[in-house]
Amino acid sequence: MTPELTALALAGLLQVGQIALMSVTANLELPSGKTLGPRDPQKLGGPLIDQVSPRTGRIFRAMNNHFEGLILFTLAVLVVTLGDQSTPLTATCAWIYLAARLAYVPAYAFGWVPWRSLIWLTGLAATTTMLIAALI
Repeated sequence: MTPELTALALAGLLQVGQIALMSVTANLELPSGKTLGPRDPQKLGGPLIDQVSPRTGRIFRAMNNHFEGLILFTLAVLVVTLGDQSTPLTATCAWIYLAARLAYVPAYAFGWVPWRSLIWLTGLAATTTMLIAALI
């Protein structure tokens, strides 16, 4: 397996961890009737994201943000891997992406300004570099 695919697999496991973290924190704050039901906003008094603490809301948004970033990172890994363009640069970028996403969770959860944005930008830059490197 290429280093990029290994980083992608670990990024997938990170996403699972973020789902678990969001679920645990939300279930600790909300009654089980709200979290176990169909979550119809009109029956719950609004979206659940609006009924949790600010930190749990940030954990939820960080999880969603990783879904978005993971799409682009997966695309980059597939282009690099299927195009047989894996290099030390693309491998390094894949690990930088993963490290940035790991750092992003606490940065978002604890509201680290401006670090959260800089960490996010680092992951995006690593993914973008992988795509450009695959084309060169």
